[in-house]
Amino acid sequence: MESLKGRDLLSIADLSATEIKSLLGLAANLKSGSIELRCPRKVLGLLFQKASTRTRVSFSAAMYQLGGQVIDLNASVTQISRGEPTIDTARVLDRYLDVLAIRTFEQTELAKFAQYADIPVINALTDLEHPCQILADLLTIQENFDDLAGLTLTYLGDGNNVAHSLMLGCALVGMNVIVATPIGYQPDESVTQQAKAIAGDRSQVLVTQDAEAAVAKAQVLYTDVWASMGQEDSADARIPLFQAYQINSHLIKQADPNAIVLHCLPAHRGEEITEEVIEGSQSRIWDQAENRLHAQKALLAALLGGV
Repeated sequence: MESLKGRDLLSIADLSATEIKSLLGLAANLKSGSIELRCPRKVLGLLFQKASTRTRVSFSAAMYQLGGQVIDLNASVTQISRGEPTIDTARVLDRYLDVLAIRTFEQTELAKFAQYADIPVINALTDLEHPCQILADLLTIQENFDDLAGLTLTYLGDGNNVAHSLMLGCALVGMNVIVATPIGYQPDESVTQQAKAIAGDRSQVLVTQDAEAAVAKAQVLYTDVWASMGQEDSADARIPLFQAYQINSHLIKQADPNAIVLHCLPAHRGEEITEEVIEGSQSRIWDQAENRLHAQKALLAALLGGV
């Protein structure tokens, strides 16, 4: 874990397969209570320009449990809202904080913060990626299947930031990943090619429009809202286009009998997932949400050198 000390996490692909496995092992031990880590007097800043429940609360709880402090930097009440340049804000926060988690729109904005701040900068969601979510997802899958290599995860819906990080993260740990989307809503082609290069001949990365074929024998079914933050104006128009990609009892029957269902939340019940499925026996969505805390606690400890 020494290799992670002081590092940024802008993309899940910033981590090696070995580092992901080490973080998952650490998170599992923290969750079980078999070890306890402390990062006293360390200060985490949360600079969020988008709404957040799980990311904000789980990062805060994780930092407090490590013995540190949290400053919630609401962008609307900082000088960022009045046009202060990113490079100035980054250099000032670098003098006050020990680690900074940013939720923003453009990946380039995140990268600029990382360029001008020496402290670790964490991607807490951009329009391109959501790496911390995927650490929790992989932890949840590992809890259910033990060995990740060779499993198949099928993602259904919009080829968004979560889909991007899932493709990269699954490829890194040797999982097959299939993304099923309507035409015109596929993942970014550059991310798809990056994931395929990472997977090599160890696993498969596939993008398709055929939802039923995509879920066949999959061990993990995953979905997200059909319209991400900032796309609310197109939400109603997307419903008929995405209906075939809803995770429901019919699609689950096509998957592995022991398949689990994941959703990064918040969920629109009756749209991308049915009430029956989200509350059903194959749902691991609440474990997945809890695991945001443990995965991020492990990440913070590793970046701050508390391991």
